[in-house]
Amino acid sequence: MEFLHSRPDIVRSESQRSLLGCWHAARGVAALPAWQGLHPDALADPRDNLSFLDVVAVNGSPRFQIRFHGVRIAELYGSVSCVGRFLDEVLPPAAREATLETYRHAVAHRLPVYTISDTRDATGRIVHYERLLLPLAGAGTGVAHILASLETVSPEGAFDNYGLMTATGRSPAFALCNAIVE
Repeated sequence: MEFLHSRPDIVRSESQRSLLGCWHAARGVAALPAWQGLHPDALADPRDNLSFLDVVAVNGSPRFQIRFHGVRIAELYGSVSCVGRFLDEVLPPAAREATLETYRHAVAHRLPVYTISDTRDATGRIVHYERLLLPLAGAGTGVAHILASLETVSPEGAFDNYGLMTATGRSPAFALCNAIVE
């Protein structure tokens, strides 16, 4: 997968741009903001669209354990609570590797990653799935956590969000795959 480098204005969603601004402000002059530096009340993005994951090293590779996710994210997976599970365990096989690659890129490069992929809901309407991944430091300087903002929108208007991530057997069609740099 090819990642382009883009400025923050590539992010389409106003709430995701605001969240990216909070990440930059919390970072200051450091390479990464500490997760403790992000105050939940200051986050403009609705918590329903947020997921917080711990980066866990397993056999030298990062895995992503879900600590929290909002109710809209639970709807994407068919209203299943994924808390405590690893992301690779809940992603459908067709989307697993491409999705995990975006998370790994955020960890390896310590940069926010923004993607837009297209999928279809249960009735066949096209849905744009916009994902913003924000890497966060823990006690050290490496990436210990990922804050993910996930938004869905359809150019066709109303759509069915329920089970959207598990409905298709196809891998996501990425329209954008960008690392955000200043």
